[in-house]
Amino acid sequence: MDERAAAAGCEQVDWGGSEPGERIIMKKTKALSNNVHVGLPSPLPDPVNCSLIKGDYRYFHYGCDGQDDRGWGCGYRTVQTMASWLCCNWTPQQNKTRSPPSLQEIQQALVTMGDKPASFSGSREWIGTFEASLVLDYFYDVPCKLVHIRGGGAELEHVAVQELHQHFEKQGSPVMMGGDRDNSSKGILGVCTGDKGSYLLVVDPHYCGCQLENTELQRRGWVAWKRVSSLDQSSFYNLCMPQTAKQE
Repeated sequence: MDERAAAAGCEQVDWGGSEPGERIIMKKTKALSNNVHVGLPSPLPDPVNCSLIKGDYRYFHYGCDGQDDRGWGCGYRTVQTMASWLCCNWTPQQNKTRSPPSLQEIQQALVTMGDKPASFSGSREWIGTFEASLVLDYFYDVPCKLVHIRGGGAELEHVAVQELHQHFEKQGSPVMMGGDRDNSSKGILGVCTGDKGSYLLVVDPHYCGCQLENTELQRRGWVAWKRVSSLDQSSFYNLCMPQTAKQE
């Protein structure tokens, strides 16, 4: 999988050197896994509609760069996964690409933009879909569509599912999803709809440990199809959708 992604133009992630005096708590993952959803069976034998991510990406998760961000870094990791897709698949107007930003770079960018105070840099404060949209625009000049989904099964099954189908069919990029009661960030890589409801293809950034084979990540549920009805029905949700399609 790594070799195929490299052949397709994925750049190796270069984190650079650590800051002076920075304590590395965890070992950096030697190589990030690519396209971790590939080979996962469809959740429905005969879906009415199934829309998936297009192109290559890398799976970022807790501790993958040696920084222990357990409990607060899930939003950052989802942003990095989204950024890796941009590195592999999207050609900016300036015809230049850059590696996914580090956690420190993400925090500093938000401070530089004036969205966060100076004390945010180096903190363990989490970020959500709004901050994700700012970061992707800052580093890649990619605007994002933000969609607010009120709590309740009808809104999730209809509004969210319809928005996701349209996004993957037109844009093809990963989506970030977060909420209030369900405040765990998650990446969405696809949506599958049948007669009795829909499923989301979720890549979970909360895994922490050494690199696993894609089949093992799937077996353990770190990338999996989740029924929309299994989401917290009392939580609202926000979607951050990178807009990368060329304008007609």
